[in-house]
Amino acid sequence: MKFVIRFLLILIFIFTVQSEALLAQTGWAKSYENAVVVTAEKHASQVGKRILQQGGNAVDAAVAVQFALAVTEPRAGNIGGGGFMVLRMDDGTTNALDFRERAPEQATKDMFIKDGEYKPDLSRRSALASGVPGVVDGMIKALERYGNLPLETVIEPAIQLAREGYKLTWLQAQDLNDKAEEFKQYRSSRRYFTKRDKTPYQEGDLFVQKDLAKTLERISRMGRDGFYSGLTADRIVNTMEEFGGIISYSDLKNYESKWRDPVKTSFKDYDLYIMPPPSSGSIAIAQMLTSLENYDLKELGFNSAKYVHLVTEVMRRAFADRAHFLGDPDFVRIPQSGLLDSAYNHDRMQSFRWDTVTSSNSISHGDPLKYQESNETTQYSIVDKNGNAVAVTTTLNGSFGNKIAVDGAGFLLNNEMDDFTAQPGEPNMFGLIQGKANSVAPKKRMLSSMSPTIVTKNDSTRMVLGAAGGPRIITATFQSFLNRVVFGMDPQQANSAPRFHHQWMPDKLYYEEFGLSPDTREKLKEKGHKLNPYGNIGRTHNIYIDNNGLKYGSPDPRGDGAAEGY
Repeated sequence: MKFVIRFLLILIFIFTVQSEALLAQTGWAKSYENAVVVTAEKHASQVGKRILQQGGNAVDAAVAVQFALAVTEPRAGNIGGGGFMVLRMDDGTTNALDFRERAPEQATKDMFIKDGEYKPDLSRRSALASGVPGVVDGMIKALERYGNLPLETVIEPAIQLAREGYKLTWLQAQDLNDKAEEFKQYRSSRRYFTKRDKTPYQEGDLFVQKDLAKTLERISRMGRDGFYSGLTADRIVNTMEEFGGIISYSDLKNYESKWRDPVKTSFKDYDLYIMPPPSSGSIAIAQMLTSLENYDLKELGFNSAKYVHLVTEVMRRAFADRAHFLGDPDFVRIPQSGLLDSAYNHDRMQSFRWDTVTSSNSISHGDPLKYQESNETTQYSIVDKNGNAVAVTTTLNGSFGNKIAVDGAGFLLNNEMDDFTAQPGEPNMFGLIQGKANSVAPKKRMLSSMSPTIVTKNDSTRMVLGAAGGPRIITATFQSFLNRVVFGMDPQQANSAPRFHHQWMPDKLYYEEFGLSPDTREKLKEKGHKLNPYGNIGRTHNIYIDNNGLKYGSPDPRGDGAAEGY
């Protein structure tokens, strides 16, 4: 039912949002002169606005939002997982922060292989599935370098939300109820995420998390040491020992987030700054845009059979390269300049034909070396009154991670180890086939699809983009950009328009059920596409800035997102 409701909302946008006047009436996209925060959850958006009004900048607000989402969106917002941040400051400085989880020191290449067989439950539903969390270290590092406000100020709203509680929306209640049986397998998860009277959650129920509030208070007082050592670290390690995990005190102490240079690519008059590897989105989006630069996409028509066919074939080739070449750049040599080379990507399209598909079985990775010179999520976007912009995507991987809560600390652990190549040729929970470059190794970061992106034109920030939704993050972010730049869609149309997705393997063209006309679907089938209707292809919470500097906060109607600003 919830998918039907969301798609009805999407259809309303597609067919009725034709002007800025109508845009303002929708209740989703809103325009602001000074600053705007767009997140997946209304309380978190309100927290970001509050911090901006207290004199904080976009980075202060981003850190506050991250901690707030750990309270109000436990299925994806977190302190037990990791993520990526891309930022652009008002002086033109761009930077990217990698606070992705790392494999524990005791991790091994074959840790999910038992008796010669891959055991997916180990990488998805066990304590072994958890990588070393990076959120707390990353948020503190970002705040120390670029923030204006102290940690205790930006984390206080999250503490208050956890201690005093907030009222659940219908979707939040359903998300908790959907996983109730899995939570019941663990005493701590059952205590934190199911009701004592064993009845289902209802819209309007007050959701209080006192142990999580105490954990956040320790971080507020002690900074990094409030999570990676002391009482919280004790409770993480105790949870590992109880359920057979391998995260140790040494893993926690030695975790470190890293600043990296964003990948820059251009399309038409726009420059895109995207999170670099271990995010795979930067390379894939850059490859897809480069492959399309010689085609008249507007002439083909939005979501026409020809447009979908062409873009699908571009996606197919980019994801084939992703599977083979990409991993943690600190562990594997990525032929990045070759993968981004214009001639390489144009050559990859030589096998493209308008009248038929190129079977994924016949498509492998390319050979970028000869073109070289001698990685369940939540996403949010923030632009402050001075023009500082931040895009953040963060995750536990699966919805509510591995469903194991840290007893006495109140937060869930990630199952991010499933994003490694557990065994070459075996799909992960998102169906992705991955190669040796992304194999498990101690202290290595797993490949990700998270793709926070900042787009500029003439050195002025025009978009803050990203998405949630596994590998569909890449294609959702990519299509939101094309919708605005190629088809001239209004901000909310760009976010709400129906999307499609292809990831090389499995060889299926996924599409949102109301997004392609029967005639278009029939033409695609005639070309050989294997169509697969899908619920939601990503959730985008983006900001678009017009020529006059007006900022449009555009949450995705596929979820509970909200925009706040002034």
